[in-house]
Amino acid sequence: MPRRILSLAACGIGLAISPVQAGPSDVACARDVLVASSMQRQALDQLEQAGGDDADRCRVWRRHVETMRRVASVYGRCLSGADRSERLAQVQSSEKEFSGLIRVRCKGL
Repeated sequence: MPRRILSLAACGIGLAISPVQAGPSDVACARDVLVASSMQRQALDQLEQAGGDDADRCRVWRRHVETMRRVASVYGRCLSGADRSERLAQVQSSEKEFSGLIRVRCKGL
């Protein structure tokens, strides 16, 4: 995503925070959540496009697990309430599922 579009989108999220509460960390979290959401979508797209051979699938699965861990870190730090719980559960579940697949199907690859 071009930097300018990302910056504009992050500013739009930042505007939802009241001016009294908005601080550098609030704007940083808004940007980080936007980037993490984009990373999550890209990881899902890559899973759908994974090739048919085991080596390719294992490579995509490993990348997916790492991405889900990074996304979970952002969601855990920057979100709260039900949104935090839902999104964390989603990415942590995906990370565990693909970690299991890697252990079973990617030995030596």
